[in-house]
Amino acid sequence: MNATPVAEFAAWIEGQAVGFDQQTQISSFALDSSSVRPGDLFLAIRGARVDGHEFVPAALSAGAVGAMTEMPVDGPYILVDNLVHALAKLAGHFRDQFEGPVIAITGSAGKTTTKEFIAGAISPMGSILKTQGNRNSEYTAPLLWTDLEPGHKAVVIEMAMRGFNQIAHLASFSKPSVGVITNIGYAHMEMVGSRHGIAVAKGELLEALPSYGTAVLWFEDDMLEWLRLWANCSVLTFGYEDGADCRITSYRALTWHSSVVEGTCNGRPWEAQIPAAGRHIAVNAAAAVLTADVMGVDPAMAALQLKSVVLPPMRMEVIERRGTTILLDNYNASPPSMIAAIETLAELPVSGRRLAVIGEMRELGEYTEAAHRSVGVALGEAHYDKVLFYGPSTVLTAEEAIRHGMTRASIAMANSIDDVESFLDEMQPGDAALVKGSRALELENAVHREAQH
Repeated sequence: MNATPVAEFAAWIEGQAVGFDQQTQISSFALDSSSVRPGDLFLAIRGARVDGHEFVPAALSAGAVGAMTEMPVDGPYILVDNLVHALAKLAGHFRDQFEGPVIAITGSAGKTTTKEFIAGAISPMGSILKTQGNRNSEYTAPLLWTDLEPGHKAVVIEMAMRGFNQIAHLASFSKPSVGVITNIGYAHMEMVGSRHGIAVAKGELLEALPSYGTAVLWFEDDMLEWLRLWANCSVLTFGYEDGADCRITSYRALTWHSSVVEGTCNGRPWEAQIPAAGRHIAVNAAAAVLTADVMGVDPAMAALQLKSVVLPPMRMEVIERRGTTILLDNYNASPPSMIAAIETLAELPVSGRRLAVIGEMRELGEYTEAAHRSVGVALGEAHYDKVLFYGPSTVLTAEEAIRHGMTRASIAMANSIDDVESFLDEMQPGDAALVKGSRALELENAVHREAQH
């Protein structure tokens, strides 16, 4: 955002500026007082555990020009009735000036990877504005629009949800013309009651699309036909099976870091080398190729761009240490992503043992037992040499793994992150281990401790 006088900025968000010098300008923002840079406007967010208003003094001391608040504070501030609504108004101010296509992505898993692939696939269009990292909430997503520049040809937005009406809110100011749903899984099920509830919450994106827009959906999703009902526009699909508009016809892993995916998109062939292994990652690539086709980019050209995409950490991240290989896929944990990661390591070439650290999956509500048992079935059929389970619910996973082929001697239970670290430290040259579990378990800490010592 160009430096803007505080009075003009306050008018955009219908706020009241208090205590600012007339020459003060705003061009950047901080959501955390510990990351304030001189010149930032600090956003005083009321969280479940902490209230940002308490950190306004620290933000001002760090160089913030002021704060956006929902109550009067000491120092310069812009008072708004509701911070979420004010940020939506800010985003809307910039969105209304943009005439290009806006692509929004949501889903239970694969959102960020798909977002990166889509931004790469449509790069032949020119400069693309995209969500940075996973800044996809009601507080962070609006700030994307402040980075809009005249040269941008398209905007790619990631949208997260923890409950109902959140996707609808993000779509209300982003006004997407293309909506991509990667899958309907299990994340945040406790917040919405069931997988059907998840589909309803994700379907808010489809409801927001204009009649001239396009919905891009996963063909193998068992919620596909139900999702179609939410879209008042054309619907296109991606996946492995016959009938998908963008169909994967071949997948093969080249190395731990790359694989080749071939397919057809509305009858036209494409081939992509992607910077990761995994059939589920290939599905994300197909979603990107199909979205690019909607944007007018030839599928073969779009697919070529995927080789240079840099994927974020902890998504099928390969870590080499002391002659061993760790596959860290710890950003999200649901039965589909768990099973896909288990199958990926089972397919990759390994000279030593195949090992795994399997953490529990959380926020699954009444599906907790069935979900954990389904992962156990996959483990038993994948024939891993040894698996360490972490978290109470993984007892169910271990039981099912034994029923489907694992021996009791090949199973161990962890009581702490220290046990996970010890398990990984016992790996021998040539061994490979998958590390995957709920984000809340922070299993990556056991992987990275060695570097911290």
